[in-house]
Amino acid sequence: MLLRGLGGGARHVAVSERSDAARGPDSTRRRVDAHHYNHHVSILIPECGMVPPAITAICKSLENYYLMKQLPLHELLAPEFINTFVKKGKCYALSYNTRIDEDNTVALLPTGKLILSVDKDTYQEMGLEGQPSKYSHRTVMRYIVTVHLSEASFVPGGKRYDRVMWALREKKPLIFDLLMSCDSSAGGREESLASYFTQYQCQAYQPKLSTRILNGTPCPVLLSSELDGKDSESCNSLEFLDWLGAVFCDIDCNNQADSFLSTYCCPEPNTVVDKACLCTITGFIIPEGINRLLDQLRLYFEEPKLAQWLSMTVHGFADSPVSWGQSEHGYHRGGENLYNVVLFSNQDRWLHMAVGTQSDCPP
Repeated sequence: MLLRGLGGGARHVAVSERSDAARGPDSTRRRVDAHHYNHHVSILIPECGMVPPAITAICKSLENYYLMKQLPLHELLAPEFINTFVKKGKCYALSYNTRIDEDNTVALLPTGKLILSVDKDTYQEMGLEGQPSKYSHRTVMRYIVTVHLSEASFVPGGKRYDRVMWALREKKPLIFDLLMSCDSSAGGREESLASYFTQYQCQAYQPKLSTRILNGTPCPVLLSSELDGKDSESCNSLEFLDWLGAVFCDIDCNNQADSFLSTYCCPEPNTVVDKACLCTITGFIIPEGINRLLDQLRLYFEEPKLAQWLSMTVHGFADSPVSWGQSEHGYHRGGENLYNVVLFSNQDRWLHMAVGTQSDCPP
């Protein structure tokens, strides 16, 4: 495993690890499961002129998600909601169009924990117990409040339940636009979210799939055993991440040193591939769907291919209160929290996880 700071000035952290076929996919799956809120998935397959039909099918089968408009937060505390969605399946919710550094934000984790990141005034008005944000600097201006919805004692009549319900329904009512989804494979009830919240405006969405074919693209040479790129015949993992960012942003990687617009070039050693397929999925994408994509991508090399590797990059929401697990996340300059998986034809894997300045180190 490699742990590195990226760039100068503000701290950015990237954690990289390598695993081989003998270890199986479980370690990668655990990392994916822990990154709850994702809005952008990009799959890059060198030496490929079209998205494999099996990948397209998985993309089209990803869970719908819902945008609940102006939903009072106390609705998530209702016993019927907890029993129907929180306790019977993995339910995800995230405040929409809120800024983690300026607004009150909220996230419902699939573990049943409700995480509130609120400003100082809201915290004092609510009167609930919480912890100062790790990123408040000298003066505490933001607090984190955690409510365990799935605890057996969190029921009407219980001291904690009544206190939280009173705070959010009467003392300091909070209203959010929420993105919501449930994992139907785990017993979730995503198809019933709309029918449950009939008195509120609710719109269903399907993650969107787009494809771009890259022609004559220089690609770094990767050796699965050389995560750190110490071998001169292989690009290292951080250079590879930089190159991926350039490809996703459609930046020319064939520039000259005297170029007026950009001097960025594909890392060496590299090779030019005739075609490469870039598949992008956008929406509110939960980890279960991403793991299904990974399972299908692992099958890509079951038949001989010209490509030696393929890559999947997943971007988390910049304004989510958490990054991995329950780790606090902040914005600072960019709100980065992302991970990348490289699958090799020999079944080895690279996993890169990166966060910006105001976020806990990836697991």
